[in-house]
Amino acid sequence: MKKILPFIFLLNFVFIEAQISTENLEKHVYYLASDKMKGRQTGSKELKKAGKYIKRHFKKYGLEPKGEKCFWQPFDAKIHRVVVKDSTRKAENIIGFLDNKAEKTIVIGAHYDHIGYGDLGNSLDSLNIGQIHNGADDNASGVAGLLELARYYSQNQIVEKYNILFIAFAAEELGLLGSKYFVNNSTIPLDEIHWMLNMDMIGRYNPDHGLSIIGYGTGSSFPEIFEGIETDINYTKNKDGRGGSDQTSFYDKEIPVLFFHTDGHPDYHKTGDDAHKIDYKALSSILELEIQVIDNSMLVSELDFIWTN
Repeated sequence: MKKILPFIFLLNFVFIEAQISTENLEKHVYYLASDKMKGRQTGSKELKKAGKYIKRHFKKYGLEPKGEKCFWQPFDAKIHRVVVKDSTRKAENIIGFLDNKAEKTIVIGAHYDHIGYGDLGNSLDSLNIGQIHNGADDNASGVAGLLELARYYSQNQIVEKYNILFIAFAAEELGLLGSKYFVNNSTIPLDEIHWMLNMDMIGRYNPDHGLSIIGYGTGSSFPEIFEGIETDINYTKNKDGRGGSDQTSFYDKEIPVLFFHTDGHPDYHKTGDDAHKIDYKALSSILELEIQVIDNSMLVSELDFIWTN
């Protein structure tokens, strides 16, 4: 017994450490969506600061840098909706790789930019343009999920059957620019991608309309993958591969996708999208649901792409 107990204790410790942490989710959202971050507009020093925060956690979790410059994948983001002097701005995707020595890789992504002061033509708060749009749900919630999944899979003491590439996309709000740049300049071969999971606005769960999972029809084995899923989250599956976020860039390259989204709300692209309005318990449950989907997808050797529109 004396030899077994420490081993059991270690297993329990690893199990506890690897679980999704509501406290971590809250910490990430409150940091990224604070007034000090000024809405994380593309080209701003605050978005750069948010990127460094993400990179620091990727490094902490032992992910390998998989950008073009360490963790960074820089690109030029062009603004089209309004006329501004600096219409071309510097932006960076942040990319970390969990190398399980596998032939194929699952991509997990979320965009980390938002709309700043709402002055680039993408605010829906006409009376408050010029005020900070914090973007807690859009998309600090998705980035918090990205970081927690990175922590979970890097610390669960399991060598999965697939590698995992974690990407924080920039300039999504300007037209999916970060994800478009990645798929056209991918740091891994696109034909090695098993499928792509995208999180955008997963923090305002309402059980009446539930969680939307978009892209269910884009992969031949998604019906099999969803068999046996256990969750208290009410969710609906939509077959369409498009849906106004970064998974569309991967779908257009014939890669199966799933997009997790808790749907719109009155604070969308307005100044009221703040951290205290996020349902952190439901956010944690959504990530636990995603883990089941990811784990089930690792039991599937082939996931053939299907066009849905």
